[in-house]
Amino acid sequence: MAVTLKDVALKAGVSTSAVSRTFTEGASVSAKTRKKVEKAASELGYRPNVLASSLTTRRTKLIGLVSNNFHNPVFLQVFDLFTQMLQQKGLRPLLVNLSGDIGPDKALDMLLQYSVDGVIVASSTLQPDFAKSFRDADIPVVHSFGRCIAAPSVHTVGIDNRHSGEIAAQLLIDKGYQKIGFLGGPQKATSTQDRLEGFETIFARHPELDLSINFADDYSFDAGREAMGKILKGKRSEAYFCGDDVLTIGALSAAQSAGLSVPEDIGFMGLNDMEMAGWDNINLTTIHHPIRQIITSSVELLVDCLDDPARMPETRLFPCHVVERGTLRS
Repeated sequence: MAVTLKDVALKAGVSTSAVSRTFTEGASVSAKTRKKVEKAASELGYRPNVLASSLTTRRTKLIGLVSNNFHNPVFLQVFDLFTQMLQQKGLRPLLVNLSGDIGPDKALDMLLQYSVDGVIVASSTLQPDFAKSFRDADIPVVHSFGRCIAAPSVHTVGIDNRHSGEIAAQLLIDKGYQKIGFLGGPQKATSTQDRLEGFETIFARHPELDLSINFADDYSFDAGREAMGKILKGKRSEAYFCGDDVLTIGALSAAQSAGLSVPEDIGFMGLNDMEMAGWDNINLTTIHHPIRQIITSSVELLVDCLDDPARMPETRLFPCHVVERGTLRS
């Protein structure tokens, strides 16, 4: 039989309310009583019922972790770090997959039903209005990897995607490429739009260069391979910035299957610097995305919002840098 709160109270020689206060965050209990209760609980193997405690504290400690891209391997790292860091803060992640039939409205209803204390939206493709729907429902929310603007409607943590596009364009130009391609993810994704805008800003200063623009259906290996396969049936560029590592690896695979040598015949550059990008058989030149710092900052910001729900939305930007490997010529 499970050990009850009453069992602990009897063994410790205190009231059941004293035991309840001992295991209720922020409740008042003397040091002497706490020591007696904790000793009795340890000897009996008692574990407090966190769901029952939430009825008293009105805090479930559940945090909705919402994303819409489970096809991209980089999100294995994202989810791993988020779950670790939330649990270290005494919070419990509730994962919501927006793929398939679950749309924004259904996700909001689901998280309201579970009485989550807060929400982290982990996506570079969702529009800012999606995260704002949680704030409008009075749920503290942080949009990680979202579009960073000067006056955000919700707390946003990420990179300057426009600047990453500028970095990529300048590197390709500096390496002497004359025919340069942009292969973005979904055209409606804010990350794709912003990276392309930065990319085009640099090319506007170089009218002598040939720029081609293409998009893939998703940030995934299959989408990158399919998009590059179509490109190779027509006029191709000398090098491509693909805007995401796994998309780039798919494009690189298509080029190699077509008999092209990398980087001699065609060059590739990604963004994220996921672990796979550094494997010897891939060796991808890419832009380092500071994922760990973004996730750490997102969790810290959400914890602050739980204590101060009225806190004004802010944007936190982290810098990127190029990691040169072997998919662009020297």
